[in-house]
Amino acid sequence: MITHLVGMSLGASSSVESGVAVREIATGKLIHLDKLFSMNDIQLFFDNYVSLKNSCICVSLPWDNTMLEGKWRVQSKQYQLIHNDSDLFLNRDNWMQRFSNRGSELLENLYSQGVDVNRFEVYMARQKFNLYSNYKERSSADCKFLQSALKYEYGFDNLPVNMLPVAQLEAIVGTLLAEAKLNNKVTEIFKFRTLSVINLL
Repeated sequence: MITHLVGMSLGASSSVESGVAVREIATGKLIHLDKLFSMNDIQLFFDNYVSLKNSCICVSLPWDNTMLEGKWRVQSKQYQLIHNDSDLFLNRDNWMQRFSNRGSELLENLYSQGVDVNRFEVYMARQKFNLYSNYKERSSADCKFLQSALKYEYGFDNLPVNMLPVAQLEAIVGTLLAEAKLNNKVTEIFKFRTLSVINLL
């Protein structure tokens, strides 16, 4: 029986913070918010998390921020369309890879143990939940908007007055998506390695 919802916003590297949020279904309250950095920290969290089999877990896909060389830097990953015709658009230096493989082995291992693990794309999920602002992504204004929207629109009234780190706010969005999955209100948009990447219908 699923009793908890876990959202995790995975950073692109150990120098970028990852956020984790645990929400209790019975009360709808957040019972744990934390920042993690290295994959060892994330592994330690899952090793010590006692409700692993009774949780629905949604982990974000981190961007692949590998520096590209020469003209491929100009045609950077997030701004160019992916073309099917490989003769016209060569995939040099793996520039078409939008997302990083960071954490994939750990999550696939959890999935093989029977844990309910899914992936999600943060910005697509925010758009579906009407949590996308007109401010620059991850700026202080964007974070303030997201925290206020979560507090007043989605009932997270126990959020503090001071601003939370953006990784923790994005992890809370992961718990909303996990709840939608339990209510069969999500769809698989694609697969990343072996895990489903889901979003709200």
